[in-house]
Amino acid sequence: MPTQEEIFAELGIPGAMAPNNMSSVSPISADSLGNDSTMEHLWAMKAMEHAEIYFNLLCAVDPRLLKLTPKDDLIYTAFRKEFPDFNIAKLDEKELKSNEAKQKWRPFCMQFEKEIEDYSFATLVRIDGSNEYSEENSILVTRIQFFCIEIARNREGLNDLIRTTFKPKPRTKKTA
Repeated sequence: MPTQEEIFAELGIPGAMAPNNMSSVSPISADSLGNDSTMEHLWAMKAMEHAEIYFNLLCAVDPRLLKLTPKDDLIYTAFRKEFPDFNIAKLDEKELKSNEAKQKWRPFCMQFEKEIEDYSFATLVRIDGSNEYSEENSILVTRIQFFCIEIARNREGLNDLIRTTFKPKPRTKKTA
């Protein structure tokens, strides 16, 4: 279980202290955080930062050459075997989040628990793969679902037009 210090460092705020004089080296669980809006905001900022970096990569590099993880081949093969007809061009939220979909996705995702670091972290993915991230064109999924969708989009050519349609956006250094 990560320490508070590790969580804050992952969120881009190393050296931050947890509220209520909690020790920065004691392990914490999600349950102990409750519905802390500050923590939710920090995780959302981290997910958006990841999305911005990934989209800039798509704008700058041939997506077919991108390797998102050392296990791309395994992820892609398993994904297309389990979800051969999954529409990656334009996502349908029901195919990811309905009760029926969750029953299929949950065991699929769990097989990557030891293979992919942070496989269950919340990550933004574009709903319409031909367009950029925006509030209307983003959905929150697990990191392994993001990898499944984006590795498939890259390999199947659905991200090819991103580089010619969009340009990378300069990033500004955020201060905490």
